[in-house]
Amino acid sequence: MKHYKQFINGQFVDSKSTSGIEILNPCTEEIISTIPTGTEEDANNALESAKSAQPAWASLPAIKRASFLHNMATVIRKNRVFLAETLSKEQAKVIGLAQIEIDVTADYFDYNAGWARRIEGEIIQSDREKEHIYLHKVPIGVAVGICPWNFPFFVMARKVAASLVTGNTCVIKPSSEAPNTIMEFADLIQKIELPAGVLNFVCGSGRTVGNALCKSPITGIISLTGSVGAGQQIISAAAENITKVSLELGGKAPAIVCADANMDLALNSIVASKVIFSGQVCNCAERVYVEDSIYDEFVEKLTVKMQQVTVEDALTGIDADMSSLVSKSQIDKISEMVAFAKKEGAEVLVGGKRHEKFAKGYFYEPTLLTNCTQDMQIIQEEVFGPVLPVMKFNTLDEAIAMSNDCQYGLTSSIFSENFNNIMQATNNLQFGETYVNREHFEAIQGFHAGWKKSGIGGADGKHGMEEYLQTRVVYAKYY
Repeated sequence: MKHYKQFINGQFVDSKSTSGIEILNPCTEEIISTIPTGTEEDANNALESAKSAQPAWASLPAIKRASFLHNMATVIRKNRVFLAETLSKEQAKVIGLAQIEIDVTADYFDYNAGWARRIEGEIIQSDREKEHIYLHKVPIGVAVGICPWNFPFFVMARKVAASLVTGNTCVIKPSSEAPNTIMEFADLIQKIELPAGVLNFVCGSGRTVGNALCKSPITGIISLTGSVGAGQQIISAAAENITKVSLELGGKAPAIVCADANMDLALNSIVASKVIFSGQVCNCAERVYVEDSIYDEFVEKLTVKMQQVTVEDALTGIDADMSSLVSKSQIDKISEMVAFAKKEGAEVLVGGKRHEKFAKGYFYEPTLLTNCTQDMQIIQEEVFGPVLPVMKFNTLDEAIAMSNDCQYGLTSSIFSENFNNIMQATNNLQFGETYVNREHFEAIQGFHAGWKKSGIGGADGKHGMEEYLQTRVVYAKYY
C-alpha cells in the first residue's frame, strides 16, 4: 500500500498533518493508499513556492515552456499502462476507458504546447496622432486547480497545461476520492527537470486545503471542476480578494430524439453516453425526450439495449461497458433518487437496485425509468449514475422548452435527419454544448463551457487557454 506525500517546490515533503485519508478500490472496498489530510500550512507553502517560481517561469520564451509540456506528454506515454491501471484501480473506471483517459491526457499536453507561438496581442488604432495602443496578453500569476474524481488525470491536465504554457505557475489539489494517478504523475515529472515550484500538488480536504488555496491573496485564478455546491463555496472563498474563477459544475443533459431520427444511431449514442464511467460524467445523457409517434418503439429497443449493458470489475472486465460507482456515498445517493422517483410514480423497466452479482463494491444496475414527469427530481436534478429517465414530447418546441426547464446548462443533444429541426434546436437550446447525431463527448480543441448553474468560463481550445491570461494595454505616444 502506498503512502503519498505532498509535492511542493519540486520534491515530496511530509504534510504538517500527521493523519491521512484512506483511498479505496471501489470494486473491492480494499484500502489501496493513503494521502495526507493536509493543512492550511501545506496549502500556503505550495502557494509561496509557486509565487516564487512564477517570475522566472514567465520570463522564459513560451516555446521553452512548451518543451516541458511535450516532456510531460512523453513521460505519460512511456508509463501509459501503469497510469491506466492506477486510475482504474482507484476509481473503478473500466480499463479501456482508463487507457483512453491517459492517452488523451498526453495529447492534451502536446496540444496546449502548440499554442506557445500563438499567444497573441493586438495593435489598436488610436484617436491621437503619433500614438499606438498595444494590447498584451500576460499571465495572471499563480493558478489553483481543484480536480474532480471522475476524470482526475485529464482534468488535471486541463488546468496544468493551459496555465503553464501561458506563463503561470500552478498548485493542484487532487480529489480525495481519486488522487493516486495524479500523485504518480508528480513522481514522474521529477525526471523532466521542471523548475522547482512551477507545479505543486497538495492533497487534503476541500474544507481545509481547498479553502486555504482559494482564500489566499497569492492565488490569481481558481479553476474548479465539481458540483454546483462546490462552485458556490469557491465563489464565496474567492470573493474576499476578487480572485478570478473558472468553474465547470454539474449537468443534466437532455437528449432529444425526433421521429425522423436514425433510431439505431440514437439508441447507441444515448446508451453509450449514459453508461460511460457508470454515468458519472457531467456531460453524459441524463434525460431523454422522444417524439410521441416513435416513443413506444424507441423505449422497447432502449430497454433491450440497457439490459445488454455489461458490468464487471474495472481491471479484469476488459470488454465491460461499466463497473462500480466510485464510493458508498455515491451509490447511496443514486439508490435514494431512484426510490424517490418510484414513489413519485416512475416505472422501472430495467435495473433500479444494487447489482446482486457482486458481493463487494459499489455496483448499481443500469437503470431505465419511464412514466416520468417534468417536475420529478429524477428529471430536474443531476443523478451522476447509470440511471436514464425517458419522457415523450409532441412538438420540437415542447422538447426544447422541457430541455431548457432546468438549472443546468452544460451539454445537450438532438437526433434528427431534418435540417430545420437541427437548426431550431441548436439555436434555442440553452446549453454550452449541443451534439447533433452523436454521443456526448467534447474535443480538446473545442470549448467546454456551461451556462446557468453549470459554470463560469470554460476549458479546451484557444478560449480555454485564454482563461489563464489577462490583458495589459499600453498607450505609446511618440514625437
